[in-house]
Amino acid sequence: MSVLVVRDVEVDCIGGTDVLIRDGVVAVLGSEVPVPASADVVDGRGGALLPGLHDHHIHLHALAADRTSVRCGPPAVHTADDLARALATAAGNGWIRGVGYSEDVAGLLDLDSLDMLHAERPVRIQHRSGAVWFLNSTAAALTGLATADHPGVERDEKGQPTGRVWRADTWLRDRLPDSGPPSLADVGAELASYGITGLTDATPDLTPSTLEHLRASHVDGSVPQRIRLLGAPLDFVDSETFAAGPHKIVLADSGLPDLDDLATTIRRVHDAGRAVAVHCVSREAFAILLAVFTEVGTAPGDRIEHGALVPAESIGDLRRLGLQVVTQPGFLADRGDTYLRDVPAVDLPDLYRCRSLLDGDVPVALSSDAPYGPADPWAVISAAVSRTCPTGDVAGVDERIPAPTALDRCLAPLDDPGGTARRVRVGAPADLVLLDRPLADVLAAPTAELVRATVIAGRVVHHA
Repeated sequence: MSVLVVRDVEVDCIGGTDVLIRDGVVAVLGSEVPVPASADVVDGRGGALLPGLHDHHIHLHALAADRTSVRCGPPAVHTADDLARALATAAGNGWIRGVGYSEDVAGLLDLDSLDMLHAERPVRIQHRSGAVWFLNSTAAALTGLATADHPGVERDEKGQPTGRVWRADTWLRDRLPDSGPPSLADVGAELASYGITGLTDATPDLTPSTLEHLRASHVDGSVPQRIRLLGAPLDFVDSETFAAGPHKIVLADSGLPDLDDLATTIRRVHDAGRAVAVHCVSREAFAILLAVFTEVGTAPGDRIEHGALVPAESIGDLRRLGLQVVTQPGFLADRGDTYLRDVPAVDLPDLYRCRSLLDGDVPVALSSDAPYGPADPWAVISAAVSRTCPTGDVAGVDERIPAPTALDRCLAPLDDPGGTARRVRVGAPADLVLLDRPLADVLAAPTAELVRATVIAGRVVHHA
């Protein structure tokens, strides 16, 4: 029987509390709780003890690959010359994988423009949105773009590939050298250092090999967090800590779906007993999605991923349909200046709504979309509170929410991301984060540096 006691912590704003954890469950809350001789003890030193944070939309394999890729956008790269230098100094002598590209650096890349930056080695660069890869001529030849029949391979008016490949990650990966999946150990440790104890991997259409690697990484402790999978097949067999979530559907702006086809897909998923999680970032995609949901109906747990542009007049429709919104205000801190410059003024009030959705009784969860947004949930919380862009400008001042509300939107259950925030309670799973000071002080200036320890199922997985 494993026993852990966390002494002298603040729970629900009450200081001097001791928490006894037995076999992965909170067993006792009180003052001066007796410590069994076999117990491990952590001195909380008056810091707040919270349920562990949940990231309700993240991409684990992409995040691991991101951490070992060449940075191709801000803050490291700002100009075409910067990008050329970054590619020229990339480690190794084979493929170069670049991430985080913004067209602010050198425009919308294609074969010719990327060849001018680097032609010697095969290069593939991912746009920071994750929607498109840019390939140079060497990479295009090695992946067979000229004869490819995938709809994501963009072609010019003469039928020649442009070097842009849209929403075709699995197809592209199958044409690259097989280096095996990246280790997820560093990612699991990084997320634990933020106090994250639960994850929803939002990658669609996970292949059997990817699923198996995720499962193995969870079982061996590389990713100790509880995991839900939006990309799991409809016949996926759950375990307690590794389970299917709603089924991911992508409404790609590069090719919006036929309404009847989308309706058929949603009905099929609902009939299989799963909810849907629909990637939706544009006004057009949002209108299509609401029309289809109005026709086919919704199921408990149906959710919209991102909700980047939600018209004010549609908030009532979201409430009526019972849809949850899993959104990412961290994008504002990461690239809000670009939004303020490029998004039409008429759309800016609708951008990554938070407060108006909550005020409209629409269930909302905050998440990272890492690696495409900041992985640090405390940065996401800060962004939801301030909505401050890199330039210092504010994007949507009326959409700011108080810090306690933002934190609660990171504490909802994995299977109910818009639901009531979890609390430290007797009988609850001991998935916890210990902070180094009382909660009010933490929320005055949220930062991951204030995380002292993270506990998952009663086991300390991170200690600063």
